[in-house]
Amino acid sequence: MIAKVLTIAGSDSGGGAGIQADIKTFQELDVYGMSAITALTAQNTLGVQSVYPIPVDMVLDQLHSISEDLRPDALKTGMLFSGVIIESIANKIAEFGWGNVVVDPVMIAKGGARLLQEDAIRAIREKLLPLATVTTPNIPEAEVLTEMSLDTMGRRKEAARILHKLGASHVVIKGGHGEGEELIDLVYDGSSFQELKSMRINTRHTHGTGCTFAAAIAAGLAKGNTPEQAILTAKRFIHCAIENELGIGNGHGPTNHWAYRKSGVGV
Repeated sequence: MIAKVLTIAGSDSGGGAGIQADIKTFQELDVYGMSAITALTAQNTLGVQSVYPIPVDMVLDQLHSISEDLRPDALKTGMLFSGVIIESIANKIAEFGWGNVVVDPVMIAKGGARLLQEDAIRAIREKLLPLATVTTPNIPEAEVLTEMSLDTMGRRKEAARILHKLGASHVVIKGGHGEGEELIDLVYDGSSFQELKSMRINTRHTHGTGCTFAAAIAAGLAKGNTPEQAILTAKRFIHCAIENELGIGNGHGPTNHWAYRKSGVGV
């Protein structure tokens, strides 16, 4: 039976991030993608021009429709916008007993636009992270969630421990915002650390990398992979997507969701 994956996130009119990036990733990794949209954005590779949150009742109606007919084998959360939306979604995930939850705590777009209201930080910590099989903050997001500077690997490890104590079974602190040519994604499972290293790719076409990475992890979990296996596959997927750039747009262009399969890595 085909694995089904749900993304609960915002819509990106430019197609590079959010719901659109997630669905493309699901398709390339051979899982059936479904969506519950939390906000509409007017955006392109140059930035976010406006954000329109979907009424909470409509967000919950989407989740109820999925629960009644298409129970997901995994799900990921992305841009959730407000504390009210986050708490409502977390309550429904718990009520429906959905597992294999990947929490991507989206806060700021590549162009710098803030995508999360202030009241949402507490809701992520207290309501969403306790449900997470995997959470995937980048360094700035992890700094906000832990209220500490992550300027050394030691501090990143301390932050990972904090996020694990908040409830996330596995923590991936992505290293893309770190310095130097070598990027290190730090993975923590509650007992040991793993450093996933890769060389920095010199490109501005990185819009949607976080969404895509988290979606790939969710796809792996839905197919029965362990969190560690799913994270490694997602790392390969996003590396291919960045390395084989599409080169479209005048700003932070989207990654290449076809690259993994076309390269033969995903075959």
